[in-house]
Amino acid sequence: MTSIADLLSRYDRPGACVARLLCDDHPADAVALTVVEPDLTSRDVTFGELRDASARFATSLAGLGVGRGDRVATLMAKSADLVVAVLGIWRLGAVQVPLFTAFAPPAIETRTGGVRVVVADASQRAKLDEVPGERRVIVTGEASGDDLAFADLLRAEPQPEPETVGGDGTIIELYTSGTTGTPKGVPIPARALATFRMYQETGLDQRPGDVFWNAADPGWAYGLYYALIGPLALGQRSLLLHAGFSPELTYAVLERFGVTNFTAGPTVYRALRNADVPVPDGLALRHCSSAGEPLNPDVIEWARKSFGVPILDHYGQTELGMVIGNGWHPDVRGELRPGSMGRVLPGWAAQVLRPDSDEVAPDGEQGRVAVDLHESPLMWFTGYRDAPDRTAERFSADGRWYLTGDVATKSPDGYFTFASRDDDVILMAGYRIGPFEVESVLLQHESVAEAAVVGLPDELRGEVLAAFVVLRAGAEPGEELVAELQQLVKTRFAAHAYPRQVHFVPELPKTPSGKVQRFLLRKS
Repeated sequence: MTSIADLLSRYDRPGACVARLLCDDHPADAVALTVVEPDLTSRDVTFGELRDASARFATSLAGLGVGRGDRVATLMAKSADLVVAVLGIWRLGAVQVPLFTAFAPPAIETRTGGVRVVVADASQRAKLDEVPGERRVIVTGEASGDDLAFADLLRAEPQPEPETVGGDGTIIELYTSGTTGTPKGVPIPARALATFRMYQETGLDQRPGDVFWNAADPGWAYGLYYALIGPLALGQRSLLLHAGFSPELTYAVLERFGVTNFTAGPTVYRALRNADVPVPDGLALRHCSSAGEPLNPDVIEWARKSFGVPILDHYGQTELGMVIGNGWHPDVRGELRPGSMGRVLPGWAAQVLRPDSDEVAPDGEQGRVAVDLHESPLMWFTGYRDAPDRTAERFSADGRWYLTGDVATKSPDGYFTFASRDDDVILMAGYRIGPFEVESVLLQHESVAEAAVVGLPDELRGEVLAAFVVLRAGAEPGEELVAELQQLVKTRFAAHAYPRQVHFVPELPKTPSGKVQRFLLRKS
């Protein structure tokens, strides 16, 4: 395991060059990516191929006037072209603005103010016609009008030498998901690569010889940081599935390619559990990991029985990368406690603060998760783009703490257990109730596929719990099922915390990355 000091000396220095660190310093003949198509055909892409193509793309971008500090958006699915594009952007010292391919034009507009160039898949091109502003468009596939064809730009002469940006140089501007408010631009400096590599080694334990697959989309933090950047930093192969999600295809890829190290969001694991698709025999999995939102204990147990390995849950944010987790590496591996998001990872220090002050809360008391800036050498976030007021909300007045906005408890031996976002806490008759615990119990019922719990105004209690439930195929809603769910919560969590209202819905509102938007449920 690489030491924190060595990581910082590599990535947080004046001479840091992202293209060299993620590509050029690795053996040219080593495989960087295996791109898998929906029909399970695949091709390997070497670091040498990435170097040549991205250097040519950098020359073409420079010809369009792109230089150091300019913002270039990518509206692209998981593909080798995406990796070539982002490496080409970084070779110029420019800034990538990732756009998720499920975004509608208004979401794209929010994130592309001041963007000079957009690189888009042909299937995404029409969305840009509805986004105001002047920009050049590069299209993968056939181009028309004033658009430029991505393939044509790879015919330029290779850029001789990539730009050096240093540890403080911004390389990405990624926007938060908007789960609890409007998205905020997060400038990501080159020194953040130290954080991403630390988690790739310790949390995910990606090793030489692994068949590593992170199914998260690179349009979002977990996919960008740990499906793309983390493996490139290690110089180790990863799979990129050039297709959308389905349980059948996921199982086929796991089986065909002998995946040993798999990570995805809880939504993927729940969908696999709920699907009427048999788990293939003889999977090669040695690690399964999850991040993005809390993982329900029943899903962990399902994986243990179905895959032969449990799913280890990890916690982080767009603004941090991963900071707490049930790490797989032997040096950080601890006791598996279903429902816990684990212990602080190397290079970080975190505590639970009291709800009403910046004092550390007693063990077991629910409070605000905060990163100790004095003891966290891997911390890289300094503020949101053009949002000083929202930045100030993230830091304590004395500069000691970064306030995550999440609520949890911490055990005496350092295990954190997530309760909720700050504004998801339900206050009922003097009780503070985190929705995650109630949701985890509801998901134990055989009829429930998904569940989300919110607090709704109540004249007597202040708030009461309301559960929004998606049923599995064949399950019938009704008063009998409502009573069963209420009794389940009473008996498996707390008598006072059962949902007074149960609403059966066809689906839950979610961000494009799959996080439940409880604030929309509170408005329904």
